Amino acid sequence: MHVMVIGAAGMIGRKLVERLAEEPVSLGREIARLMLVDVVEPPAPPVFSTISTPLSVDLSDEGSAERLVSSRPDVIFHLAAIVSGEAEADFDKGYRVNLDGTRALFEAIRREGQRERYVPRVLFASSIAVFGQPFPEKIDDAFFTTPLTSYGTQKAICELLLADYTRRGFFDGIGIRLPTICIRPGKPNKAASGFFSNILREPLSGQEAVLPVEENVRHWFASPRSAVGFFIHAARMDTSIIGPRRNLTMPGLSALVGEEIEALGRIAGQKAVSLIRREPDPVIREIVSGWATDFDTRRARELGFTADSNFDEIIRIHIEDELGGRI
Repeated sequence: MHVMVIGAAGMIGRKLVERLAEEPVSLGREIARLMLVDVVEPPAPPVFSTISTPLSVDLSDEGSAERLVSSRPDVIFHLAAIVSGEAEADFDKGYRVNLDGTRALFEAIRREGQRERYVPRVLFASSIAVFGQPFPEKIDDAFFTTPLTSYGTQKAICELLLADYTRRGFFDGIGIRLPTICIRPGKPNKAASGFFSNILREPLSGQEAVLPVEENVRHWFASPRSAVGFFIHAARMDTSIIGPRRNLTMPGLSALVGEEIEALGRIAGQKAVSLIRREPDPVIREIVSGWATDFDTRRARELGFTADSNFDEIIRIHIEDELGGRI
């Protein structure tokens, strides 16, 4: 099997490649060739050293998508994007990377298939940002997409393209609408949702974190481990049972910021909780107020997707995966 991971240097991309290295047949067949693509050259696990090709490529550059697709990967994980806050701050960059790059990839696949039959599996990282107010109590997959941010709009357009290109038989696509991923390892990024991870990650490492919203803010979460699981399951599942609605809202956990903090106290103690500094940010508060808070994901669960059940579990996953099992 020939696999390509676009966005392989990002958090989910790195963890996906690590999982593939740990479980080489997790996609159902042995990986014979692995292309790792990002704007910075991604690292390759030693186990894949003889079959991997790390590439520094900007998908939105003219001709880049065609060069990548010409190798005819069987499975393409498209995880590359700029995050919500950056897409909102830089309109041109957001549309160039998040929309134009994706359209270029889809078109490159279509053209490659016109020369000789080629129908790869394409897994696209979408987002719950495709939904906009007013919200029902729980949002299901049939709820209309009316995004209220540029990032959400870019993802929603890509979802429509994915469904149409799949309907036309150009590729076999699945859009994975990710919850907010928590706890994200590493340093804070420009995502407006970053504080959800910051208020847990930093205190677990003995550092101060800033909370820009009230504790009664509710949101939709899944761990990095669950996110990787979503993509692996989508890559190997029988897509004939999905039907024409190819974009799926992933399972997750609806929780309050206060519940995050309570879980932190149970696992790491009040000393960790005391490292959270309340510093209201009206801009972040306004963005967060327009986000969905709870979802009905029966459809994804019936298709075999699973996620975390509580924040204690999410915190323990971070401790196991990022802190060597110790706080």
